[in-house]
Amino acid sequence: MDEGVDNLSRLDGVRVLVVDDSAVIRDLLAATLEERGAVVTAVGTAEAALGIIVQERPDVLVSDLEMPDKGGYWLIGQVRTLSPEQGGTTPAAAITGLTGPEHRASALRAGFQHHIEKPVDLHVLIGIVASLTRKQPDPGSSVATLSPTG
Repeated sequence: MDEGVDNLSRLDGVRVLVVDDSAVIRDLLAATLEERGAVVTAVGTAEAALGIIVQERPDVLVSDLEMPDKGGYWLIGQVRTLSPEQGGTTPAAAITGLTGPEHRASALRAGFQHHIEKPVDLHVLIGIVASLTRKQPDPGSSVATLSPTG
């Protein structure tokens, strides 16, 4: 990983569920978060993610919006219908190649707290996960970028 990521806040013990149909992106996001101390579960489908949310109750959900079959919008819609005890209030960030204010607004209206555009800025990703768990990134950290490959 980029040395600049080493200066970012720790996510020790934060349980993060990463959902992306691209194995390359999914694995890179998971590795980045794990490097910061997060405990990551990574899956390739929204349906698998829904089961994990109910069973494992992750602290944060990071999901791609555009996936075959059921995507991130379907997933967040299902999550928000769950009771808080089942994970219905799980903080969530959407990752997408869909850019612009209208896509950001759609993601937020759907139930995501954050909309992260691809290519994913790893500094932003870690900062958002930290903010969703009330852990704040260290000031003055450098930036790394993940380019989409799928």
